[in-house]
Amino acid sequence: MTDQPRLPEMAESESELEFESTLRPNRLDDFIGQEKVRKQLDLLLRAAEIQNRTPDHILLAGPPGLGKTTLAMIVAEETGQALRLTSGPALQNAADLAAVLSSMVPGEVLFIDEIHRMARTAEEMLYLAMEDFRIDIMVGKGAGAQSVPLELSPFTVVGATTRSGLLPAPLRDRFGFTAHLEFYQDEELERVLTRTATLLELVSEPGSLAEIASRSRGTPRIANRLLRRVRDYALVHGTDISHEAVAAALQLYDVDERGLDRLDRAVLDTLIRRFRGGPVGVRTLAVTVGEEPDTVEAVVEPFLVRIGMMARTQQGRIATPEAYEHLSIPLPPL
Repeated sequence: MTDQPRLPEMAESESELEFESTLRPNRLDDFIGQEKVRKQLDLLLRAAEIQNRTPDHILLAGPPGLGKTTLAMIVAEETGQALRLTSGPALQNAADLAAVLSSMVPGEVLFIDEIHRMARTAEEMLYLAMEDFRIDIMVGKGAGAQSVPLELSPFTVVGATTRSGLLPAPLRDRFGFTAHLEFYQDEELERVLTRTATLLELVSEPGSLAEIASRSRGTPRIANRLLRRVRDYALVHGTDISHEAVAAALQLYDVDERGLDRLDRAVLDTLIRRFRGGPVGVRTLAVTVGEEPDTVEAVVEPFLVRIGMMARTQQGRIATPEAYEHLSIPLPPL
């Protein structure tokens, strides 16, 4: 029997979250990509350390999968402070936020994912907490109710959002630093994959990781996820991470040579065949393909616009000639 290549053993219950957590860097020096943001964060954290104070509040904005959660964890690690994680949807009223803030220790880092989805009452409480490190708690009910101020220990809020335009201006202004994360270049994604392959002790042919990177939509999370699928294919078929394994695995999971998946192609196909290339509203498009409008607008559309297969207009979304060519559909007559 031919010896199979040595691949790391994984528990059967390994989840995507566990997989990603093992790959997260915990220092800024180990974080690949986003060079400008890394330098800005390094300066901010060093200045706070010299002045012996908590760092300014930080807002991380950008598409999903670019490292916002990882950077929040790095901020806590670099400052030597504890990290408290929550999310906007979990803070549905002021009482939810008050419970979190009142239990925080001095210097703690509070990470609020999807901060644009916080309830309005919680947002208003957060304004005061971020600026003055205090909150007002209502004690009693009816005419006898009183507002009691509660002093808070200094802390740092790290907010993450995929839709910074939905943040109210008063909340956005409370952040001392806003970082805009950009999509990765293929060369940067190849470095991410090389680091991942080293950590997982994977053997890869030259150029195979570059092929995965080119299909990863400029997103490290997707790159690592695709590498995991290729690793599974290699494990089952007894090969290394070869060009053949990459092509076969990604074909099996409907990821084409440009990085488009089933949903991307369904959106383009519907836009072209059903709506004659557009224009059409994103909600109508989402309903037609059976997806939530938020998914199409936040996940599918940015990628298709970035690679030039879809365009936004005042009337709606339209398919470009590149989309027709990619799907091998003839352009309509002028």
